Amino acid sequence: METSETNTADQSLVRRQKLDVLREQNRAYPHNIKVENTTKDILSDWGKVEDADKLASSPTFSLAGRVVFIRTFGKAGFVKIRDRDGEIQSYVSNKETSEQDFNDFKSLDLGDIVKVTGILFRTKTGELSIKAKSFSVLVKSLHTPPEKFHGLQDVEEKYRKRYLDLISNSETRDRFILRSKIIQKIREFFINKEFIEVETPMMHPLVSGAAARPFTTHHNALDMNLYLRVAPELYLKRLVVGGMDRVFEINRNFRNEGISIRHNPEFTMLEFYQAYATYQDLMNTTEELFSSLAKDLLGTCEVEFLGHKINLASPWKRLSVENAVIQLSNFKGDLKSVDEMKNYLKSKGVDVAMLNSPGKLLMEIFDQDCEEKLIQPTFITHYPVEVSPLARRSEDKSENGFDVTDRFELFIAGTEIANGFNELNDPDDQAKRFKSQLEDKAAGDDEACDFDEDYITALEYGLPPTAGEGIGIDRLVMLLTNSSSIRDILLFPLMKKK
Repeated sequence: METSETNTADQSLVRRQKLDVLREQNRAYPHNIKVENTTKDILSDWGKVEDADKLASSPTFSLAGRVVFIRTFGKAGFVKIRDRDGEIQSYVSNKETSEQDFNDFKSLDLGDIVKVTGILFRTKTGELSIKAKSFSVLVKSLHTPPEKFHGLQDVEEKYRKRYLDLISNSETRDRFILRSKIIQKIREFFINKEFIEVETPMMHPLVSGAAARPFTTHHNALDMNLYLRVAPELYLKRLVVGGMDRVFEINRNFRNEGISIRHNPEFTMLEFYQAYATYQDLMNTTEELFSSLAKDLLGTCEVEFLGHKINLASPWKRLSVENAVIQLSNFKGDLKSVDEMKNYLKSKGVDVAMLNSPGKLLMEIFDQDCEEKLIQPTFITHYPVEVSPLARRSEDKSENGFDVTDRFELFIAGTEIANGFNELNDPDDQAKRFKSQLEDKAAGDDEACDFDEDYITALEYGLPPTAGEGIGIDRLVMLLTNSSSIRDILLFPLMKKK
């Protein structure tokens, strides 16, 4: 019995034979191809023209793209070509083209890349088409592309072979085009607010900027170990010390942690820092940014995401960690009692061995019980000092005695998307926090930061009152494209070897 694998192999063999003919004629894989037009040019200027005489007097157009449809009938036929802007049909006949051009058309396969030159007309069904004067094969596709109407069905294969997904699925292409536009709009937003875009190192001598497990590498010439950055924070704040009061970076970060529908080991973040601003100012900026992105790119502040209708219009809810636990968690004990919090977490199967402070216990209850309930945009504020080594201590008082910071995280549909705070600019306080992180690392916390002496020196020169924030670009794109997995909005997500 013939299998689909055998049939595919036979088709590839036939395609290779056609390529051999092109090679013999010295016409395989030509370069220096001049293409004057795209489907967008044609459809925007001529898409509504119905008059046959006017179309017949149109200029000669030339475009190139991939063949997505073929229909032949003897001495003529139709081929639909897709370029970067869309699709358009071409009519090819032996009367209008040379013998060689028509032979190229007759030997055509789906997926081939071709060039067509001709004038416009409308078919009997009214479809605007190009009447080919010349037609040539630029690239012979040696494999049969996925079936047009159903696309690539194997989800894992979509991620492993993104090029096939892009060839067969217009929704995939549109999603990544939207991702590009989102990043472009973010740049415009901050530049219009007089921020300077900068670039900082991706290889760090120390682990710093976030609580995360790093990737390690080694520089041979300098004979030193380095870490792929988990965050650019300390470098960006050095720039504020140097007088660059408003800076931002759209950066790649790397964290040697688990993979899930929300996590990829390398990911894109926006980080921005503003002198003489507070974390409240940044929350306002974040609301403005998200709502403007939705309005400009989607035409509405109401978006669908994971089955929820999310309203990105201001104002958004603001709630402290402490009050979130009181209002949303199942813990009904005394938040001043370490033992009661530990016993509650143990009852949920949580290992509390490393939760050696009231603030860490509070955060664990929040993580376990509250995050998933935060559907509409919500700023969670006043995080404990123990989990905020770079944030300034708050002047606000906690009712239950927690030592808290001027910090917030943004949650939408149960997912953290942004993190910001008033920056700690007291060098002595920062040095104590770093020392505390070293103690945590010695106790086995592989996400704790190193002690950065040069950063302490920078703070000693003077960091003005500053607020800073990081926004997960990938999760923001997931929100605005209604994508359930981070792999759907990364062109090439990390995959385990087959």
